[in-house]
Amino acid sequence: MKKVIVWVLIAVIFILVGWYGRVLYELPKNSNPIAQIKPTPLLKYTIENLSGVNFETSKIEIGETIFESDKFTSYKYTMKFSPDFSQNIKTVSGMINIPKKEGAFPVIVMFRGFVSQEIYETGIGTRPSAKVFAENDFITVAPDFLGYADSDIEASNIFESRFQTYVTAAVTLKAIASIEKWDGKNTFIWGHSNGGQVALTTLEITGVDYPTVLWAPVGRPFPASILYYIDEAADGGKFLIDQLADFGDTYDAGKYSLTNYLDKIKAPVEINQGTA
Repeated sequence: MKKVIVWVLIAVIFILVGWYGRVLYELPKNSNPIAQIKPTPLLKYTIENLSGVNFETSKIEIGETIFESDKFTSYKYTMKFSPDFSQNIKTVSGMINIPKKEGAFPVIVMFRGFVSQEIYETGIGTRPSAKVFAENDFITVAPDFLGYADSDIEASNIFESRFQTYVTAAVTLKAIASIEKWDGKNTFIWGHSNGGQVALTTLEITGVDYPTVLWAPVGRPFPASILYYIDEAADGGKFLIDQLADFGDTYDAGKYSLTNYLDKIKAPVEINQGTA
């Protein structure tokens, strides 16, 4: 009798092992919940998350002379910081105009609009206005942003590259403290087109109250804001649309849209819109 029971138990065990093996075989290959978790490296760039960042202090290093007049001198400058808050230190170049007069002066930080990397050089998009400001005793600072002029290469992900412009802008606002002839109290922001969008988002992130003037700023919600120039892409925008679809599968686009956080802006803002 005992032998019969033993053989029955052995048979049951084999049946259970076979059944369990079949179930495992038929499970979807990605049924492991850990394997299904998507990496979300861009979450740190949501407006809320960037608002909680204590942006590092950098230094504006004055470089070669670009232009000189009887009233001011234009220089190239560089600034080092980590655009992704890691040990990955990168350099951003830009143009700084400094009045020749003795004394201390207010600073205007200038954010340009879209310019193709193929034709861009330091100062494009801000030079004419910066000249007028510098002739009237303002220091002007205009970053090139990563991927432009003498700056280091931008992030390979097109969305991370975009979000890192806000980091660049925020670090630039802190770096003006390193300018020897700054008066130490007066800071202003100027933005044009996409630079207006950068300015508004940076105001939301930093909460600074610097008086800001914008010219024809891009103020549409994200991601509609990045589709404005899509027809200028060599492929008609196919790559961008594909990337945007992938982004939407992983992230909540509303958390990156300046239009959802306008209540964070503390600065007085003047907007100029033309019809020409």
